[in-house]
Amino acid sequence: MLRQGGAEDAAQLSPWRARAPVSAPALRPAAPDGSRASARFSLACLLLLLLLLTLPARVDTSWWYIGALGARVICDNIPGLVSRQRQLCQRYPDIMRSVGEGAREWIRECQHQFRHHRWNCTTLDRDHTVFGRVMLRSSREAAFVYAISSAGVVHAITRACSQGELSVCSCDPYTRGRHHDQRGDFDWGGCSDNIHYGVRFAKAFVDAKEKRLKDARALMNLHNNRCGRTAVRRFLKLECKCHGVSGSCTLRTCWRALSDFRRTGDYLRRRYDGAVQVTATQDGANFTAARQGYRRATRTDLVYFDNSPDYCVLDKAAGSLGTAGRVCSKTSKGTDGCEIMCCGRGYDTTRVTRVTQCECKFHWCCAVRCKECRNTVDVHTCKAPKKAEWLDQT
Repeated sequence: MLRQGGAEDAAQLSPWRARAPVSAPALRPAAPDGSRASARFSLACLLLLLLLLTLPARVDTSWWYIGALGARVICDNIPGLVSRQRQLCQRYPDIMRSVGEGAREWIRECQHQFRHHRWNCTTLDRDHTVFGRVMLRSSREAAFVYAISSAGVVHAITRACSQGELSVCSCDPYTRGRHHDQRGDFDWGGCSDNIHYGVRFAKAFVDAKEKRLKDARALMNLHNNRCGRTAVRRFLKLECKCHGVSGSCTLRTCWRALSDFRRTGDYLRRRYDGAVQVTATQDGANFTAARQGYRRATRTDLVYFDNSPDYCVLDKAAGSLGTAGRVCSKTSKGTDGCEIMCCGRGYDTTRVTRVTQCECKFHWCCAVRCKECRNTVDVHTCKAPKKAEWLDQT
């Protein structure tokens, strides 16, 4: 069970949160240089005001950055964590390692799912927002990222529990006794994956920021987070071991196991294609269809508010990196085709010679020897926009 944070947890919060504000005497100028010190203080206040005015309305820092830190997680140094997330991070450092591994896994899955699209789930190195300004828009892409990130945490923690990597959980303690399926009766046994703990911790940790903000975007994020958690549970599979004379399978012992994360990624990718555009109701507690005639969102639908940019050209405000230089397929009519990927700008063709290992043979004992094969292929890459068009977007 997850414990509630208390005074002991509050004492462990980051030093800059615990410090008292600077006392008034520290700002009192010395008598001989009173006017000069006052001028310096006024200048500092002006610079601070200008800095605050240049910040975006909502800086979407996130726990996603844990994936970049890996095993070097230091809870006080992760930007964007709210107090509840920081408390959980300090109390469960071993789980945070699993969360970091899960973050790397779901980011790889996101990039796999969108590898042939204009937006390809690009991450920004050494940027604590991970995806940059693209997540500030309440778009389909943001909906997918929140869903798959939540799913990634559930999957990683559930797997770590069953593999004995965490001291706070193990196999599923609730799956016991006898049950039946289409093949007949069986006994629960083995080590069922503890999806209950994975979902419970993911909900407490991932949802903490959105529950604190309580605005329309937070409502959208909470919905998509829940869709991600539900998706992992959806693909639990039943694995069994037969018992009996000569493998007759007169008795079976079964357990529930996680499916490969790719199945969750494929499912959420389909949910992305069918995502529902909504608006928040007046009381801010629910959604309604964005336009008359649109279908209502169900609990399994991804939801979004804003239309996506086309991602064709570099647009810093929208977080779009553009498609200039992206590899495309000359013959494909899909999203990876040069016509769609390059947004009608055309493409450049470069002839490239690739060297690969081929005609490999096993030699006793114990080596595999291969030849080097050279293959010349044409590589097509999207042209950059015209200079004037490029400048308009930047």
